[in-house]
Amino acid sequence: MKNPFVTNGYAGPEYFCDREKETEMLTDFLVNENNVALISPRRIGKTDMLHHCFGQPALQDNYHTFIIDIYATASVRDFVNVFGKAIIDELRPKGRSVWERFLQIMQSLRSEINFDINGLPVWGLGIGAIENPTITLDEIFRYLNDAEKPCIVAIDEFQQIMRYNDNQNMEALLRTYIQRTSNAHFVFAGSQRHIMSAMFTSPSRPFYQSVTIMNLPLISIEKYMVFAQKHFMDNDKMLDADVVMDLYQRFDGITSYLQRVMNMLFMMTATGGTCSADMIDTAIETLLDISNDTYISLVYQMPEKQRDVLLAIAKEGNAKNVTGGKFIHRHRLPSASSVRSAINGLLEKDFITNDNGNYHVYDKFFELWINRLVKQ
Repeated sequence: MKNPFVTNGYAGPEYFCDREKETEMLTDFLVNENNVALISPRRIGKTDMLHHCFGQPALQDNYHTFIIDIYATASVRDFVNVFGKAIIDELRPKGRSVWERFLQIMQSLRSEINFDINGLPVWGLGIGAIENPTITLDEIFRYLNDAEKPCIVAIDEFQQIMRYNDNQNMEALLRTYIQRTSNAHFVFAGSQRHIMSAMFTSPSRPFYQSVTIMNLPLISIEKYMVFAQKHFMDNDKMLDADVVMDLYQRFDGITSYLQRVMNMLFMMTATGGTCSADMIDTAIETLLDISNDTYISLVYQMPEKQRDVLLAIAKEGNAKNVTGGKFIHRHRLPSASSVRSAINGLLEKDFITNDNGNYHVYDKFFELWINRLVKQ
């Protein structure tokens, strides 16, 4: 029996909850040759929606579609490496004539691309293989312009380019390439709302007024209720409505957390049985226990000042005025300057988020684990 509450990646339309309106809207924008900035908090299904959208017949049958996740990239070289690999991986199953066109253009790396036992290309470049990232990027965009089908490229976690330290003009560089590329359109997907908004709405920035901005809301509790109860019923199990209502409130409707707990609850519910609200705490405790060693390592590898501020923010849940005297005194922190420095470090490492001056622990399970630790 397949667990229908998928927690890792897109598993197809059967296991994808709602987003009918957003999928139709994004598909229409792209078919009508718009570039789109898709902005949403992380963990609410943005990447899965891109996969779902690219699987729609209007796009799947008529375009080459590429999804590039640049969250883990730190340089233009990393960006180019991820970009090239995404193209090879997408073109490989479409036939020799399709992927060979790409290889013919990629002269700077032609000798570095290997082939598997079936004669299919594999992008397995070693560190340093991309000697001149700008030349390779130029070749990639030349391919997009010359491809036998129009292309749609989704760059996920697009705000990451602001952290590159080897090219301070990455925004301007990409904007220039995109302006010259008539055979491709782009989705710039990002989760840090203030950075993404500034990139596309500030008159001084290269991408100003170059996109249609689309914000992705939470899936409604009504839609998720229908989705969850249907999958339980399809597997000869029942799900009390109180379970979904409780979880939705606890985790602010964020899809990733709902899916992880529902996955565990589905496992815990016997065939013919009913999942009830009194099972929720056990499911969450089990998930926290599974991650215990990982969380311990994260906490004890932190500098002491960052750890103390993280614990304080986790304890408050929604921390405001974190450099103010009351917050510092309440949590016995040393000074405003020390807290400010710790906050910057925690933000840089994505341990916390800042929403208009309200600080939260980024990972809600990590926050629950911290508060459980403090109580012991």
